[in-house]
Amino acid sequence: MAERTLDRHHVRSGATREGSRYTAWLAVTPLTGGFPSYFAICENRSFREPEVAEAAAAKALNDLLGLEDDGTPVFPEGYTGFDDDASSPGEADEL
Repeated sequence: MAERTLDRHHVRSGATREGSRYTAWLAVTPLTGGFPSYFAICENRSFREPEVAEAAAAKALNDLLGLEDDGTPVFPEGYTGFDDDASSPGEADEL
């Protein structure tokens, strides 16, 4: 689990088991008190190992640009949390 304080909120990252897979999340808690809001991260993916999900959540926390006034996370345009755009070795040779 990683943590950061941004604006008027404290943000934690983590992973939760859902069936046989794990989901990465960010929890945003107002510093003035109140309940956290949970945001699933990399929702188009699920993870078999909790450590991999936790690492993805920590990466998302690190890549976080900021928070909206209500605590909603803001990421760069087109952010997926994964290096999907990187070509795998030898891929260009196959074209």
